[in-house]
Amino acid sequence: MNSDSDRVESLVSEKRVKLHVFEPSQRKIWTVVGKGKEHWIDPDGGFCSCPGFYFGKLNGKTICYHLKSAALAQRENKIEKIIFSDEEFSDFLSGLISDL
Repeated sequence: MNSDSDRVESLVSEKRVKLHVFEPSQRKIWTVVGKGKEHWIDPDGGFCSCPGFYFGKLNGKTICYHLKSAALAQRENKIEKIIFSDEEFSDFLSGLISDL
């Protein structure tokens, strides 16, 4: 197994792929907790906020290990789902953006 595969397996088995659902609107924000940092991801749009995704894109790579982790977690139903109220959406988003 290469290091990406090891990282993907670790993130999924430790339930570090998180789906934040805001109610009642059902807005969703996906994150993956990597090494000491939480990255915002869009599995459907193929985007991750990690530097590896950005620099990988410059070198022709299409996906980082955070996005691979999200895909595997969805297939294996190993997602950590966290429910918030819509009133918390703005603060959550602000906190997430400030960490980028």
